[in-house]
Amino acid sequence: MNVSLRKISAYAIGISIASTIISCAGDQMQSGLDPFAPMIFKEGSTEMPLNPPNKTTLVPFYVSQTTVFKFAIDTSSILIGADGVTRYIVVMTNPSGGEQAQYEGIRCDSYQWKLYGNLADDKWVKNPLSSWNTINTKVANRYQAALATGALCDFNNQEKSMNSVLKSLNPNTFTGGTKPSNSMGVIIGY
Repeated sequence: MNVSLRKISAYAIGISIASTIISCAGDQMQSGLDPFAPMIFKEGSTEMPLNPPNKTTLVPFYVSQTTVFKFAIDTSSILIGADGVTRYIVVMTNPSGGEQAQYEGIRCDSYQWKLYGNLADDKWVKNPLSSWNTINTKVANRYQAALATGALCDFNNQEKSMNSVLKSLNPNTFTGGTKPSNSMGVIIGY
């Protein structure tokens, strides 16, 4: 073989090896950023609401056949957080008409809820023992499950569109007390 042909062949092999090495340098597995590794949850700061629930924006929602309470969410209080938490004010009414308002958050990725505080004497009081709890689907007053499956979550993803959340909360189309709204009719854990 010709000497110049050997040089061209050696250059081609060298360029091929160099381009392979360069392309591996951007490999996420090589760089230590595993795209499949679980993300560590970092909750953003949560400020308590400034006002009591807005009576004009309270939307009632169905929870279960066995509950004696009535539930409503203040749609003006819904905050879809960049940290993956959807925060809201819920109002519970007992059979004798007594009301309790709570400020809560739901994480769709882990199916958990957190009580940030209660309304007492028209002032919000922080819950000092606030922690994330698993959403219970096997109790009569499973309103967090109804909200998660009916409006605030798209399976285990946070619903990012406020319009979709508000549309899902429409009393004529809300499905949180019977089946998840995004499951094509598949009923889960009730």
